[in-house]
Amino acid sequence: MQIRCALVGMPGSGKSTIGRQLAHRVGVPFIDVDHRLEQHLGMSIRQFFEAEGEARFRDEEAALLSHLAQQPGGMVLSTGGGAVLRPDNRSVLRRFGHVLYLRASAEEIYKRIKHDRSRPLLQVGNPLDKLRELYAQRDPLYRETAHFVIETGRPTVSTLVNMILMQLEMAGGVESSEPEPSRDQQG
Repeated sequence: MQIRCALVGMPGSGKSTIGRQLAHRVGVPFIDVDHRLEQHLGMSIRQFFEAEGEARFRDEEAALLSHLAQQPGGMVLSTGGGAVLRPDNRSVLRRFGHVLYLRASAEEIYKRIKHDRSRPLLQVGNPLDKLRELYAQRDPLYRETAHFVIETGRPTVSTLVNMILMQLEMAGGVESSEPEPSRDQQG
């Protein structure tokens, strides 16, 4: 199977976890854009935010997305939560392949990540209010960018991966590596 897709969504929506399993299931590389950025920058995103600011980080993120989009072959990209903030990134992602918005409410996300100190935008007095604010700002951009919206509320990771594969197959976004049987071989 060959797929080429990007996962977008709020911080904590499951992009890395689901993306890793999806890539493994279909045998294509998994690229976590935030992890790749940290390797390139030589520091954590939080440290880079503090040292250089968000605008400079978004420049680095845009350059990496553009570079990855030019790479051939199947892959699953897990983007950072704010990757959709720039119009150029949204169009790069849509040209890259199928874009899946992993949608979860601010409340669901808060339950998942309330103890995670590595997320720079959530190191505020009231992280749930911040998540609600980010959600209100970003949800329309995720929807604009995405070919599919996948609700991540209750299902298990493997169920979500199956749902994604079914969506991609129906959309013709999954190429089978096995040849189709010819008409005379079909019963």
